[in-house]
Amino acid sequence: MARSGVCAPARLARVASDHHGDIAMSAKTKPDPSTDVLKRHAALVEEACRRIEAALQAPSLDELASTACLSPHHFHRVFKAVIGLTPKAYADAHRANAVRARLATGSGSVTDAIFDAGYNANSRFYEQADAMLGMQPRQYRAGGMDARIMFAVGQCSLGAILVACSDKGVCAIALGDDADALLHELQDRFPCAELVGGDTAFERLVARVVGLIEVPNIGIDLPLDVRGTAFQQRVWQALRQIPAGQTASYAQIAEAIGSPRSVRAVAAACAANTLAVAIPCHRVVRSDGALSGYRWGVARKRELLEREAQLRNPDSPQTRA
Repeated sequence: MARSGVCAPARLARVASDHHGDIAMSAKTKPDPSTDVLKRHAALVEEACRRIEAALQAPSLDELASTACLSPHHFHRVFKAVIGLTPKAYADAHRANAVRARLATGSGSVTDAIFDAGYNANSRFYEQADAMLGMQPRQYRAGGMDARIMFAVGQCSLGAILVACSDKGVCAIALGDDADALLHELQDRFPCAELVGGDTAFERLVARVVGLIEVPNIGIDLPLDVRGTAFQQRVWQALRQIPAGQTASYAQIAEAIGSPRSVRAVAAACAANTLAVAIPCHRVVRSDGALSGYRWGVARKRELLEREAQLRNPDSPQTRA
């Protein structure tokens, strides 16, 4: 097997050709070797990701490393540095997404969906199914059939708010301009679930959620039903460690979870968050401090941050502006 740094000339020529436009420099400028290495690693990892996605059975580490002309150990480190996940974890995440997509169509059996996604045994899938789907696979396939989700919609200082809760905890907190639109979004996520209007006890839970918006430094610990990949859950857990009144950059979150080169993946995990405020993705900003996108609107993100800053430092002229 080829070792790290040893690659067939044709392979080197192809990599150089593929990325000639990205790294072309003036003849007067000396190339930066470190930049060239990073670009080459990114290209190799991107190719490995496409191989994983196209394969019925996930390629082994040895197979991926051989194609990249790296040793297995070196390839493993390079892949994780670029993506933020190991090759196995990436393959697992891809298979999980494939199962979700197949189950969501409602066609075929759960077993068909599991094997079509590349799992070689039902047991491997069912070990992860609860955290991955938040319900039994047959329920997910049926659009949440037999799942009971309690919800309430109302108004807060940021507009309309929807709070939904499964038997495991709060599974959705959404903000918007139109309460009906928020409810339709919930129905689209769980088209066959039993959506039940909240009772008095649930209304108290909703009041606690609204409290997080109006007085964000009260620090209420809500029971959450968090559904996502292992990487997303690592990011979301890191977000919950950011105190009210403070912010962190996407790069800092990537560093905090031990994947410093996974800035884009961190941003994607923030965008996938469906629990506004409880998982405070609004506290993540660009490295220069500028606000970036927010699932529920940049204006709401700005308002939340200004409100939290005011509570943290009420005498600051900036927070009063």
